[in-house]
Amino acid sequence: MKIGKAAIGFIFLTFFYLGLLLWVDEKHHVITQIHYLVHAIPFLLAVSLVSYLSRYLRWRWLLSRSGYSVDWVYGFIAYLSGFAFTATPGKVGELIRIRYFSRVGVPTNISFGAFIYERALDLIVVLLLASLVISRSDLLMLALSFVVIFIGLLVGIALNPKLLTKLSTFLGRYYWVKLAKLFLVVRDALSSCRFWCNPLDLIVSMGYGVFAWALTSYGFMWLLRDLGVSIQPLEAFTIYPLAMLAGAASLLPGGVGSTELTIVLLLGIYGVTASIAMIAAIGIRFATIWFAVLTGFICLGILEIWKSKLDKPNI
Repeated sequence: MKIGKAAIGFIFLTFFYLGLLLWVDEKHHVITQIHYLVHAIPFLLAVSLVSYLSRYLRWRWLLSRSGYSVDWVYGFIAYLSGFAFTATPGKVGELIRIRYFSRVGVPTNISFGAFIYERALDLIVVLLLASLVISRSDLLMLALSFVVIFIGLLVGIALNPKLLTKLSTFLGRYYWVKLAKLFLVVRDALSSCRFWCNPLDLIVSMGYGVFAWALTSYGFMWLLRDLGVSIQPLEAFTIYPLAMLAGAASLLPGGVGSTELTIVLLLGIYGVTASIAMIAAIGIRFATIWFAVLTGFICLGILEIWKSKLDKPNI
């Protein structure tokens, strides 16, 4: 992926979101109340940064357990660069990290495997957080079904790598070369995941994941309190994780729209007005997905500038 594609995707998604916001504003007049978020945003952004750091520490742990070590600063920037493409279905755009970690000797199968391992554990962690209080059993069952099917497919394929080999061979016969190679890359990545399926790596990785997502959930709980919304702390804590799972199950890029709608619906259960619920949804999404995309885009630019300077011949 080139940096230009990141810019185009970021601009397109931004205009789509702004258009959606303007459409909603015609009925609920949300934009005129955005000022309620001004003093809350700095705290939410700080929470997001700490959450990103925790997730990067998990990434470093997985790399080190596989025998690879990278410079701390470069590794953190390279990890954050993947967030430029976080608003893609299944966040597969985050695989851009493969490009930058390969420059420091980390093989594709390790980076890809770490990505799959992260996504799987994140789904489990977020599901656990969402199930602390069941405010909408139908949404929770939808989320549970999504997680079980996704994890089941990963485990099934990981235990039967020959299946992907056969699919790759079949596709190769009909000249679908790129797709055939992709199946082999996925096979090797899943094989790498099996290396981390031991008690120590699972506990450490789950620990980092719980801290990262619990911190974000706390940020949302704090935002609700700041907006004057009176909901029991534990119930408020579980709203964002459940909304995230509903957004993931919708298969929309970054869960844009579906996550916000779920937040509004869940807050409506507690009698929160639609306008305040939308402000809360916009605030937390700005501090998470939009801040992540912007941060990733900046890091992507930094890495490309570094590369151009390194590639520049000495005169």
